[in-house]
Amino acid sequence: MTFLRLGLTGSIGMGKSTTAALFAAEDIPVWDADAAVHRLYAPGGLAVGVVADLCPVALDHGSIDRTILREWIKSDPSALPRLEAVVHPFVAADRAAFSDQQADGIVVFDIPLLFEKGTEAEMDATLLVTAPPAIQRQRVLSRPGMTAEQFALILSRQMPDAEKRARATHIVETLSIDQTRSYVQALIAHLRSGYA
Repeated sequence: MTFLRLGLTGSIGMGKSTTAALFAAEDIPVWDADAAVHRLYAPGGLAVGVVADLCPVALDHGSIDRTILREWIKSDPSALPRLEAVVHPFVAADRAAFSDQQADGIVVFDIPLLFEKGTEAEMDATLLVTAPPAIQRQRVLSRPGMTAEQFALILSRQMPDAEKRARATHIVETLSIDQTRSYVQALIAHLRSGYA
């Protein structure tokens, strides 16, 4: 099993999910960290019990209510590190199981906190999606229910974009879907040519 692990990351509103979908459209397998957490929090999910032990009020009909979790995290500074400590091993196991199913080629790992958590060490290359701050802000604040306060809180937990740029192997500015698609196609060809 020899495949190239490409870590895809970017701060909120930078276009990471759209970029991940463009890789999937090119038949590149994509593992999505957020989707893994959703599976782990769903009824029967492996993390339901340990999260419910930490925050009992978040348990709702056998699943974890992420809205209640967010409120808990906002009100208790110790909540997020405690939550991550119990959930991260399940996420890592989900990622490993996905990796075990892959064959030759490129595999994308869509991980919002790739650099923050040091997971880039497991990757052969990284791709940072980015956009100018004004565009990022406009995208995020157009999301249903998003407030400027929530946006500021999320940003405070993410590594500054400039630092991510300095650490990334590859960078794409997501100004338009066509431009991003062209970049993704060119990067796939580039990586397939043997460069990591």
